[in-house]
Amino acid sequence: MKVIKLTRSNLDKVADALEESKIVCFPTDTIYGLLVKANNSDAIERLYSIRRPSNRPFLMLIDGTYWLKDLGVIYRPIHERLMNMFNATFIFYKKNTFPLYLTRGRKSLAVRIPPFDSYVYELLEYLKAPVVAPSANPEGQKPATTIKEAIEYFGDKVDLYVDGGVRKGKPSTIVRALYPKGLRLVREGNIPFKKILQAYRELRTTFSALPEDAPLEFSSLDLFDLGPPFPPLR
Repeated sequence: MKVIKLTRSNLDKVADALEESKIVCFPTDTIYGLLVKANNSDAIERLYSIRRPSNRPFLMLIDGTYWLKDLGVIYRPIHERLMNMFNATFIFYKKNTFPLYLTRGRKSLAVRIPPFDSYVYELLEYLKAPVVAPSANPEGQKPATTIKEAIEYFGDKVDLYVDGGVRKGKPSTIVRALYPKGLRLVREGNIPFKKILQAYRELRTTFSALPEDAPLEFSSLDLFDLGPPFPPLR
């Protein structure tokens, strides 16, 4: 177990750790997360063993919507625009089979683009690969707000801790993209769903690919099984 400070000069150390199949506790733009490269099945299985016994898939962080095609999800240009406008998590249905270690047998994937000016976005650009990024807490407990709390949770089970100070942000808002019928709220978080929905309404008029009568799906807090992280990486 090693602890380092969050600095731009330390991002190469974080990237090296991820390349070496290590689990990294890292301050994302919202809260502390546990990061593993999404194409590393052994590291991901180890992360499941310490983080999520229920085996539900993890969220994936990507550095651009170009990954949506590689991930084989069903999406439209309007979804790409929304992902670039809002740093919310979007759940998409997938159209082909992905490795079980990523999808856990589910039919959807959950992806998010962090803010372009965040350290975690810089890390993704450095890696040139998506990462899975569940919050830094055992399943059912509150997310760690400091590295000290994260260490109390996981100790030596996490290989590298990156100290970014106190993180008390809200988890990301989760929106289910109901292709082609609209959007549905799964969890209200860092971004008000009404802002996303308003932008969707406005953008819909500019995308002829969406039928004029495509209905909007309003908030439904029946928690959907968090659709996940997953790529056949380049």
